[in-house]
Amino acid sequence: MEEVISRILADLETHSTTNLSDANPPLPISQSTLSDLQTLLDDALNTDDSQYVDRLFEDLSSRKLPISSLIRPMASAMDSSPIHISLLATRVYLSLLLSPNAPVFTFFTPMAFLSLLRSIRRCFKNRKMGPPRSGESSRGSLSASNRKRKGGGRGRGARSRVRDLDEGDGNEEREFDVRMLFSVLERLQLVLGLIHLDRFPDSLKSLVQTLAEIPAMALELCGSTASFDKLTRLCSRVLSGVLNSEHGDQATTAAEILKSLSPLILLAKSQARTFALGFVMDQMMGMAKEFDGVNKAIVNLPRYLLQKAPEKSEPRALAVESVMVIVKAMEFDELVEFVKYVMRLAQGKSHFRLLAVDLIPMLITSLRDPLGVNTENEAKNSWGFKCLEALIQRCSDATAGIRARALTNLAQIVGFLSADSRNQAILKEVMGFGIASHPRMEGGMNDLLRKRCMDEKAVVRKAGLLLISKLTGLLGCEFVGELLKIMGMACSDPLVSIRKAAISALSEAFKTFSDENVMTEWLHSIPRLITDNESSIQEECGNLFLELVLDRVSTVGSTVLSQKKLVCDDLHAKTKILEMEVELLFPGGVLVLLKEICNGEVAPWVKKICTSLGKKKRLKPKIAVALQNIIKASESLWLSHSMPIEKWTAPPGAWFLLSEVSEFLSKTVDWEFLHHHWQLVDKNGPGVEFRSPLGQDFDGRVDGIMSNSVAWAGDRVFLLKTISNVSVELPSEPAAALAHNLLTRIEEFNMHSTEVNAHVKALRTLCKRQAIDPEEADDLVQKCVHKTLSKASQILDKYISEASKANIDSDFLTPPGGARRKGRTPLTMSRSLSQAITAVYTVGSLVIICPSANLDAIIRILHTIITSGSSDVKLNKLQGNTFPFKQTAPSLYIQAWVTMGKICLADGELAKRYIPLFVQELEKSDFAALRNNIVVTLADFCVRYTALVDCYVSKITKCLRDSCELVRRQTFILLSRLLQRDYVKWRGVLFLRFLLSLVDESEEIRRLADFLFGNILKAKAPLLAYNSFVEAIFVLNDCHVHNGCSDSQSTPADRDRFSIRGNDEKSRSKRMHIYVCLLKQMAPEHLLATFAKLCAEILAAASDGMLNMDDIHGQSVLQDTFQILSCKEIRISSIRGSTSDTADGEEDGIDGGAASASAARGRAITQAVKKSLVQNTIPIFIELKRLLESKNSSLTGSLMECLRILLKDYKNEIDDLLVADKQLQKELIYDMEKYDADKAKSTVAAAVATMQPSCSYRSPHVSKFTQRMQGDSKMAAAMSDAVAAATVRSLLKEVSRGSPTPPFTSIGRPKLKSSMGGGASSRGDRPLDVIESLRRRQSFNSDDEN
Repeated sequence: MEEVISRILADLETHSTTNLSDANPPLPISQSTLSDLQTLLDDALNTDDSQYVDRLFEDLSSRKLPISSLIRPMASAMDSSPIHISLLATRVYLSLLLSPNAPVFTFFTPMAFLSLLRSIRRCFKNRKMGPPRSGESSRGSLSASNRKRKGGGRGRGARSRVRDLDEGDGNEEREFDVRMLFSVLERLQLVLGLIHLDRFPDSLKSLVQTLAEIPAMALELCGSTASFDKLTRLCSRVLSGVLNSEHGDQATTAAEILKSLSPLILLAKSQARTFALGFVMDQMMGMAKEFDGVNKAIVNLPRYLLQKAPEKSEPRALAVESVMVIVKAMEFDELVEFVKYVMRLAQGKSHFRLLAVDLIPMLITSLRDPLGVNTENEAKNSWGFKCLEALIQRCSDATAGIRARALTNLAQIVGFLSADSRNQAILKEVMGFGIASHPRMEGGMNDLLRKRCMDEKAVVRKAGLLLISKLTGLLGCEFVGELLKIMGMACSDPLVSIRKAAISALSEAFKTFSDENVMTEWLHSIPRLITDNESSIQEECGNLFLELVLDRVSTVGSTVLSQKKLVCDDLHAKTKILEMEVELLFPGGVLVLLKEICNGEVAPWVKKICTSLGKKKRLKPKIAVALQNIIKASESLWLSHSMPIEKWTAPPGAWFLLSEVSEFLSKTVDWEFLHHHWQLVDKNGPGVEFRSPLGQDFDGRVDGIMSNSVAWAGDRVFLLKTISNVSVELPSEPAAALAHNLLTRIEEFNMHSTEVNAHVKALRTLCKRQAIDPEEADDLVQKCVHKTLSKASQILDKYISEASKANIDSDFLTPPGGARRKGRTPLTMSRSLSQAITAVYTVGSLVIICPSANLDAIIRILHTIITSGSSDVKLNKLQGNTFPFKQTAPSLYIQAWVTMGKICLADGELAKRYIPLFVQELEKSDFAALRNNIVVTLADFCVRYTALVDCYVSKITKCLRDSCELVRRQTFILLSRLLQRDYVKWRGVLFLRFLLSLVDESEEIRRLADFLFGNILKAKAPLLAYNSFVEAIFVLNDCHVHNGCSDSQSTPADRDRFSIRGNDEKSRSKRMHIYVCLLKQMAPEHLLATFAKLCAEILAAASDGMLNMDDIHGQSVLQDTFQILSCKEIRISSIRGSTSDTADGEEDGIDGGAASASAARGRAITQAVKKSLVQNTIPIFIELKRLLESKNSSLTGSLMECLRILLKDYKNEIDDLLVADKQLQKELIYDMEKYDADKAKSTVAAAVATMQPSCSYRSPHVSKFTQRMQGDSKMAAAMSDAVAAATVRSLLKEVSRGSPTPPFTSIGRPKLKSSMGGGASSRGDRPLDVIESLRRRQSFNSDDEN
């Protein structure tokens, strides 16, 4: 040891001499000296013998070396030496402090302590902790790996700078041994027991910050979990020691520790976060029970974490989770105070509102008894009740992302709390169900849900539907009605996720309660999605129909027969009792389901669903058996009450559903059952005259249940279809008899039109069933068709000859029968005319099943009918007969056109000759039914003969403005389908004429048009709106100066039909609605280009004189352009990365990379907008303004308003933008200021009008409003004026009523200083000029007038 002490003293003397002669910081102590010191100190600490240490101190004193000669070089080594030397110096310094008889307060200095902490920090910066070294071989391998990882020349240069200080390691900087760091932290813990840091607050703060940073820095550097765990345990011990009262005020220290640990707590899930939370919960929570200062810091920690919580979704969720871990350990009173803080957050900035919305469900679902049901206090006073109120308020937040999150979280809470029946009543109360005017929201939750389900943001609509589905089980049918309609409309939403959410919500309502309104809405909304573009929605639609409809029918049908005898034995034949029995016999709303299934709007989709399920072999035989049982049970119940069987009909929809499923379940349908009911429903057999539905005479006692001829006809149709489906399973003899019966019925031509197709199709199926091979089957079908066509030709010839003869005879007596045409009903139609109509319809049905039949005779007759009464001389000569079928027999005339269309579909040569006749009749016909049928026929022609019809498409589009809504709707739907299938192209006037459907009188057509433009066209032809936008402005205003106007060749009548010209408010609003719809379909870059095109092609044309501004149409075009440029849909707002945008992006599923790209794109577009304004738009506006002013045009005001809106985002740059026109610059600035002032005044006036005065002569209570307006000087000024005006009016009103004027002292008034300057003057000695000035103040009425 003597040699060690000698070397140490020699080195210290050298450093002392060098440091005295150099003003620079002292040189670091050498590694060898540090090793000698460590050897000396370790020996003293291990043996508890201070002999050699004391000897060292004595020698230092004898050689007149101060203690600083030892501490300063050591601190320099800790600061600047390589890391392993720095750690060694740190360890030596701590060992000195711990050595026996050491002068601790002399050795300890704040600067040396800070160097120690910096040394510890340096260990983790771009270093890797090496494993414990056992020899030089491992050291060499580690050095080699460092060379490979760090590279060549640059690393060697850096290492050469510390070569003199690291003489033991050559040219490389070694990885330090992690055990040395453990030793340092252990000794640091012991040192804190000797030195109290209350006198060194900066050192204490640095120590806490360093220890809090170690877990985060060591997270990636520790090679093993064991090393990291030991490291964090040591940090935890040191931090716990710091919390002792010897180191200062515990509250301050605890606050500093928690502040330093907060970044770790807010980290993503990691070991560092686990350490920080564990230290708070395990160490500090235990101390908080004993020390109030620590407890106070713990209570404030959640609030601090919320203030520092990040804005992105995942880190924010982790912050909320961490807060909840701490809040769960709080006492009840502390919890209540924290909830109050969360309520304040819910009223703060958007970032904090989002945090509050995320916290509330965590609080309610994690803590016990949130609504206080287990306490004696009222629920309204519970913290959970207040949380729910705040969350419901956030459901109407201005930021879409917060609205969506609030709705989603509220749905989660409803699902959680509904499990306890005691919470359900409180939930209903806080949500305001059944309350007309709820204090927390207008109209209650129903109104809130309605608004949110119709929100402009898709994510909000989805969240609203989720909440509805959760509320269904809680509320039952209390909130159905309009919300059902909203859910049904949401099933047609353009977004797949919204449609899926609507399906889920509506289906949940269906499963929860069997209400007729719910079933009806479900059947009208869900089955139609079987044709959805999304395959998963098609699959879900089929699954739900199978589960909710078919399985329910199967369940009821399988048990109905066992209940039949019981019911029939006990009940009597009375109408009301019979109705009750029917409902009891078929429970679960099965009758409602079956009835709605056969509804005209639902039936097509049910057919597609059954076909889809059948092809997938998912239809079960029990559904067919159940339907047969339902029909049998209904018949038996009817007969059990001695009701006439000829007036019985099966439950509506039963035969229809059986006819659809029997195609795939033919073996399940019993032939005896079919044969029995065919005989039953076939009461109007051969030789029996067909009676119209209006001519039936039924017994009034069973008016609501008994059938009519239409119901019988419908049953026959579906029964025939069922027979056709199971014909393969029929015995041959009954099949032949049935075929003969059907042919006989067809040849009588006395059936209802709904039955003809079913009879013809069934006959074809049975003929094929009788034949041996396909050729024989075709021959058999042709024979039947030929025979029927011959009889039809005879009947038509007979009717035409009789009608012509009667017409000739009547010409000499009375006017033609067309004068009585309008008064005709089916009851007064002759048998021959009825047969002729049915014959023509039957011919059309026969052509479909046998296109190769000889139709020459029929074509001649049909030509005679459809050309009768024509004004064309050539046609009159050809037909040789001028009997006016169009006037005397319109039904026959219309049916002849329909049948001729079917024949043309089968004969292309005939179609070439007759297509012009169809188009001509479409333009001239007075019958809406005929126009509708011709549109359908021409749509079929367009598919079959595309080239022939293409030139007539513009004439077909005229029906989009037909006087009949049905024709307009049918035309729109058919043309839309053709456009989607590319049989018709978006060229010419087609697109421009479709635009008017957006403002059609019919709500249904408007809805279809919105869907077409907003969804189909946006995906199929995204550039269509952009390319046709400017042209649409000219066409809608009937202005034809535009070069690219595609309807310039249209007739004046067509231009008038397809324009919305006029400057009245209604016309302008319609045109603006169309423009806005088109703008919504454009991408941002197309909006920018459209803006430029409007300026270049309209505004520039007007300033150049190419657009006549004296013409009313030109003025309308210019007025519309100003409105378009001013509307918000064409404005492109830059993405500034605000919290609201972040929240919206997170809710819409946008990740960080996409959000950044979108933000960059937004900034680029914003710069492009500004550049376009400076270079193109502003010069045009300046020139146009001068021109309008020279003409004294009324459009000047519109131009200034447009320019004000365009430049309101560039208020600070107006001087640069309008440098060419200083006068315009001043006018715009004045207009903007006046607009802001008027807006502030109107806002304040509206607010003051809703406030009640505190008493009859005092000013209204405006404290809350003024708090909200503190940052707006204009709003504050307007508020002051409004309050003063309200005060004066209140006084004048009291005077006019004759009531005494209140004392002057009770009125709030400004304090006037004495004219002598001595403070507030007394009432009696006020100067007269002050009183007179107050009297001469202007009336506030002028403000109202302005």
